[in-house]
Amino acid sequence: MISLCLFYCFGLCSAVLAHFILHEKLPQLGILGCVMCIAGSIIIVIHAPQESPITSVQEIWSLATQPAFLLYVASVIVLVFILIFHFAPRCGNTNALVFIGICSLMGSLSVMSVKALGTSLKLTFEGKNQLLYPDTWFFMLVVAICVIMQMNYLNKALDTFNTAVVSPIYYVMFTSLTILASVIMFKDWDGQTAASIISEICGFVVVLSGTILLHTTKDFERSPSFRGGYSSLTPGLSPITPTLSTRLCSGNGELLKHDQDVPSEDFCRQEMY
Repeated sequence: MISLCLFYCFGLCSAVLAHFILHEKLPQLGILGCVMCIAGSIIIVIHAPQESPITSVQEIWSLATQPAFLLYVASVIVLVFILIFHFAPRCGNTNALVFIGICSLMGSLSVMSVKALGTSLKLTFEGKNQLLYPDTWFFMLVVAICVIMQMNYLNKALDTFNTAVVSPIYYVMFTSLTILASVIMFKDWDGQTAASIISEICGFVVVLSGTILLHTTKDFERSPSFRGGYSSLTPGLSPITPTLSTRLCSGNGELLKHDQDVPSEDFCRQEMY
């Protein structure tokens, strides 16, 4: 849970730094989305379960080979193969859920493998060499395969569909599946009260709502209809386009045929007045 909050905080910091350093305007709805992400992350951190200490990679391997998690892994592999070989050729270019679903499913396995690999490296640096066990190298192989597939289909989704559509859906599916995999493998919710679990779910919903609001606001600010409406309300901030200048100068509404026949801007203004 805490690692997912750090993931959201990283994206939130990017939006805030872009506002101050890159001078990208953050609208009021965007600020509201940032506040919602912060509030949801705080709720999740306060009610997050305490992680049990892990002393060896073999302990992680025992968690990864329990029947419940093996059933989840098998379900993910079957779904990924169905999406790749059945749905992707038929509706991959028309339905964003196909490519995003592959990314999210593989992403949930990659997060679990990265956590296992990170724990192994941490124990190795502390003097308990975990590189001697084949389990560490197996987790490293799983990380490489999952990340390559995840990046491949995420790029396909971004190339095919609008980023403002892909990002919120990907955040929701990836985070939901990662939480599900973490609950199955590490049993994060064992020993927690129902109130703590409900609070974590509410915080998660608040964070997702803030993320969707941020991307929706960004898409609204960049839409041509919004820019056109803004230019019409403030004509002094946007120059008259050549097509509009030609129509105004011609007087009878007919477009001039050649670019060299288009009058200059000063002449157009004289004709207008």
